[in-house]
Amino acid sequence: MSRPRTIEAVSVRRRRVALSLAAAALLPGATLAAESGPATFPDKPVRFVVPVSAGGSTDKIARVIAEKLAVHWGQPVLVENITGAGGTIGAARVARSKPDGYTLLLHSDAVVLNLAMYAKPSYTLDDLSGVIRAIVNPQVLVVKPSLGIKTFQEYVALARQKPGEVSVALPTSGGIAHIAHEMVRQRLGIQVNYIPYAGGAPAATDVMGGHVDATIITAAAVTEYIKAGRLVPLAVTTSYRSPAMPEVPTIAEVAVPGFDVESWQGILAPAGTPRQIVEKINRDVAAVLAQPDVRKSVESQGYGISGGTPQQFDAALRDDYARYSKVIKSSGITLQ
Repeated sequence: MSRPRTIEAVSVRRRRVALSLAAAALLPGATLAAESGPATFPDKPVRFVVPVSAGGSTDKIARVIAEKLAVHWGQPVLVENITGAGGTIGAARVARSKPDGYTLLLHSDAVVLNLAMYAKPSYTLDDLSGVIRAIVNPQVLVVKPSLGIKTFQEYVALARQKPGEVSVALPTSGGIAHIAHEMVRQRLGIQVNYIPYAGGAPAATDVMGGHVDATIITAAAVTEYIKAGRLVPLAVTTSYRSPAMPEVPTIAEVAVPGFDVESWQGILAPAGTPRQIVEKINRDVAAVLAQPDVRKSVESQGYGISGGTPQQFDAALRDDYARYSKVIKSSGITLQ
């Protein structure tokens, strides 16, 4: 059984890898530095395209970052929700924008998953440049209390005892939770009954109501329900334990060594955006995330601060695509 890992330890490891790949890259600063990057950027409003509806976690994070950057930059930072086709419309809009730093994409891991699932995606990773992976969201496997199990091992045993009978609510078909559970299913050889939902809220509601046995969902979305005893947490999907529920083990600890599926929100720019501008935005956003009020707000909701260099984010995007594409193709998950 491996030792529990913390989000801080994982961040240090990933930062070291990034620095070994790009020795000239600068670590994010602890304070907003006016001298970083081109002195003239930005000299007009900056636009964050958020490819999901207003009010969701990605939208809320975008607005917090936008508000802080606007104060520092002395320029409006506008958040524009461009929804549709699982976020691909907004992502493609940014990919086709002028690469000058004034149009940015704030998206989740769906920016990668969509490329593997859509038959004809409207953009590629080569059309976008990673700026910073800002926030990470541990996913947690939870079950209804009446199922009568308390551990991940018991969950696996039940699924093996009753193949195809354990029902699992999917917040989004083909989303990161679906991918995480499919990786569990493939690695441990279990069969379950997937039930797609239009979002995490209805999925969690039906598990709490006893209509569905389990779901994998963003930890931040169910922290209060877990504390109230309405859901039973079994394990988190990341290689580190969630700061919001440190008593809950990781899947890597209890069943599948090396298992690591991490949901995230990050900022991307059109490919070809000048490196100096990308690095300035990276440093300024990292400093925003380091501000005590922002960090407290983020962590109190169950999220974690990620950060790192643009080079690290680009590498992570391609690593995610390679790993998740294999799972998607082997399981036959597709979107049209």
